[in-house]
Amino acid sequence: MDPLTPYDALVLLSFGGPEAPEDVVPFLQNVTRGRGIPPERLEEVGEHYFARGGRSPINDLNRQLLVDLRAELDRRNITTPVYWGNRNWAPYLTDALQAAHDAGHRRVLVLTTSAYASYSSCRQYREDVAGALITLARQGRALLADKVRAYFNHPGFVAGTVDGVIAAWGKLGAPGEAPDDVVRLPRVVFVTHSIPTAMADTSGPDGGAYVAEHEDVATTVVRHVAERLGVEADRIGWDLVYCSRSGPPTQAWLEPDVGDHLRALASAGEQAVVVVPVGFVSDHMEVVHDLDTEAAETAREAGLRFVRAATAGTHPQFVSGLVDLLVERARAERGDDPERPATGALGPAWDVCPAGCCPNLRTPDKPAACGADWNLVAERTLDV
Repeated sequence: MDPLTPYDALVLLSFGGPEAPEDVVPFLQNVTRGRGIPPERLEEVGEHYFARGGRSPINDLNRQLLVDLRAELDRRNITTPVYWGNRNWAPYLTDALQAAHDAGHRRVLVLTTSAYASYSSCRQYREDVAGALITLARQGRALLADKVRAYFNHPGFVAGTVDGVIAAWGKLGAPGEAPDDVVRLPRVVFVTHSIPTAMADTSGPDGGAYVAEHEDVATTVVRHVAERLGVEADRIGWDLVYCSRSGPPTQAWLEPDVGDHLRALASAGEQAVVVVPVGFVSDHMEVVHDLDTEAAETAREAGLRFVRAATAGTHPQFVSGLVDLLVERARAERGDDPERPATGALGPAWDVCPAGCCPNLRTPDKPAACGADWNLVAERTLDV
C-alpha cells in the first residue's frame, strides 16, 4: 500500500506570480479583484515587478520545491503524482485538478504554501479549492479533496527558520568575542504579511489565531537560536512586525510596519537587526522587495546593521517535514492515530477546519472546501 493511500494525487497550491512584463497588470487584477485596492497602490506594486523584469520569483521557487518534494517522495518509495496549481496565475488550480482527474485520479491531498490560519492564508485557498471542484463537477469531473494542516509550528518549518536566523546572525558577527556584552546581540525582527485587524481578530476557530501562531513560532525560534548560540533566550530581544499593507487608509491593519519599527529601534539605540520573514514560506515579492530592498534601505538610513534571514524555502528539513505532513494526513484519513509533531505551546492544528473558521467577512456564504461546513455544500453540488 502506498503511504499516501487513500489519496491518489497531490496538489501543491500556491499564490502564483507573473513571469513576464505583460503578465503583471492582469496578475494584479486577479489578486485584487473585489477588494477595493486603491489604483495608486496597484501602480506602486506593479513597479516592484517591472523593476525585476516583470517576473515574480515565486513560480521558480515553487518549481524547485516540486523537484525537491518529488525527490523526497521517491526516497520514501511514494509514487503518488504531484500536480501544481496557483490561485492567481498560471498554472491555475482548476487546470491542475482537471489534469489530475483526466489522468484517472479521484481523491487529492492539497498542500498549500501558506503556514498560518487566517482568511487570506487558509480559508481563501479553501474557497479556491471549492470553486475548482464545483467547476469540474459541472463538467462531469468529480473529485474529492482534503488539505494538510497548518504547519507554522511543525518541526521542519521551525528547523528551516532557525537555520536561517543562525546564518544571518553569523553574518553580523554575533555574539562575537564578548558573548556577555548585551550590546553585541542583534535584535531579531520577525516579519509577516499585514492583514486587516478584523481578519486577524476572526482568524482560527476562536479568533486571534494569526497573531498567536506567529508569536508562538517566534518564541520557539528564539529559544532554539539561543540554545544553538549558547546564550540565554531572554537576552535575545525580538519583535513581531508587519509588511505589505495594501488596504485603504481608512481600514485598520496589523501594525507596526517593519520600516517604522526599524526606525524606532535605531532611535532606541539598537545597533543591528536580523530580519526574519517568518510569515513567508519562500522568498517571493514581499520578501525581495519589501524586506531586501525597502527595509534594508530604511535600516541603512537609520544606521542599523541589517541582515535578512533565509526563508524555509527548500531547506531539507522543511521539505522532509512537508512529506511527513502528507503521510500524517493520509494515516489519519485511514483511521490511524499518527504522531502529530508540533513545537511551541499551541499544539498541532486541525486536519479539517472547523465550521466558520477564518470566516469570509465580505461573502460569508462562499463555499470553502476541506472544512466541516463543506460536506453539506458538496452533497448538494458534487456528484461523488
